[in-house]
Amino acid sequence: IDDFGIGYSSLTYLRRFPVDTLKIDRSFVIDIATSDRARHLVGSMVDLGHNLGLEVVAEGVEDEATLALLRDLGCDRAQGYVIGRPRPATDIVSAAGV
Repeated sequence: IDDFGIGYSSLTYLRRFPVDTLKIDRSFVIDIATSDRARHLVGSMVDLGHNLGLEVVAEGVEDEATLALLRDLGCDRAQGYVIGRPRPATDIVSAAGV
């Protein structure tokens, strides 16, 4: 479930659809280094995902401090500028030798 926690992604989706990954929206992730409330909320989302047997991905990870906190919270994967900048698919395919 992409952008979990905002818009039309609801807890109902976790019950209704056969999902294997919960992707936490960047709007929750961006403040975890400076806000206890944000950190607890993201930690709860990670725990919820794991309790349901889902892989949890955090999006919008832009600095090492946030990445370290996500590791401490047990988040499985992260995406964002600290991991790598967006690139055209053709660059990635050619770099992989495909």
